[in-house]
Amino acid sequence: MRAVVIGAGALGSRAARQLASTDGVDHLLIVDAVAERAADVARSLGDVASGSSSVSPGDMAEADVVLLAVPIDNRRYAESALEQGAHVVAAVDDLEQVRDLLSLDAEARERALSVVVGAGFSPGLTCVLARHGAADFDSIQQVHVAKTGTGGPACARQHHRALKGEAIDWRDGGWARRRSGSGRELCYFPDPVGGEDCYRATLPDAVLLAPAFAGIERVTARVGATRRDRFTAWLPMLRPPHPEGVIGGVRVEVRGRRGPTEDVRILGAIDRPAVAGGAVAAVAAAWAADGRMRRHGAGGLADLIDEPAPFLRELARRGVKAAVFEGAAGIGVPV
Repeated sequence: MRAVVIGAGALGSRAARQLASTDGVDHLLIVDAVAERAADVARSLGDVASGSSSVSPGDMAEADVVLLAVPIDNRRYAESALEQGAHVVAAVDDLEQVRDLLSLDAEARERALSVVVGAGFSPGLTCVLARHGAADFDSIQQVHVAKTGTGGPACARQHHRALKGEAIDWRDGGWARRRSGSGRELCYFPDPVGGEDCYRATLPDAVLLAPAFAGIERVTARVGATRRDRFTAWLPMLRPPHPEGVIGGVRVEVRGRRGPTEDVRILGAIDRPAVAGGAVAAVAAAWAADGRMRRHGAGGLADLIDEPAPFLRELARRGVKAAVFEGAAGIGVPV
């Protein structure tokens, strides 16, 4: 397998490292606007990788999969990759860019290729957890996602922007719009993160999850934020973001029916978001290149994978482990 990784930031460099250790990968091209950064990442991976400050159609034509870990231009890169016959995996969490990528569904189907949208920590791992949690139910009524923590600088900036826009949820067959920063909810993540106040934000999770579960009534998403985060969201960032954030967490609550009864299942994970997101993106890229997606076309991981358990086992083998909350104390039991 040959892959192109565009973006050598916190997540992209981790995804490249995960791909370099994947069986069957013959070559990685690491692309970043900062040529020295791309070269440093490639050098750290050995002979399997090379670095460049730009990517050509010829580079994509030689690739089986193109992994996007950039904050902008995702659709432009994805269109070029599809034209050259390569699968696409995009670790993107911006709502408008997610919509742009999903609009490539018809083209990707026609070309018998996959465009995996939102393959990071959240969305990404959360989509896989939602699909895994849904397996226990006869029908799914609701999915509620919460996340806390940020990866690299681009992720921190997106977190800042998301708190000042318009939140979008799926409710009873239509889209409900709410003010970002509203709807405070205390969400519990696996230890040591614990409980955090989470709020509505401009997040793409509902756009990715609602199509994956036929007849679902509600899909919501929230993000952990402090009072300062909310009050300063309408201002430019007051200080440059850190090169990488500290440990973060995700939480997925699935509600549905088993026979005549209603029940709930809660799954979660903790990790450094860039590390976990890089692993999710790399596994998604390997699955897409191997033809293991449920269908061709564009969609989130909850829509494109049929078997979440093998995906989660592969993530666990790479050090990214999820747990199910069980009992009154909310103890995390490994998935």
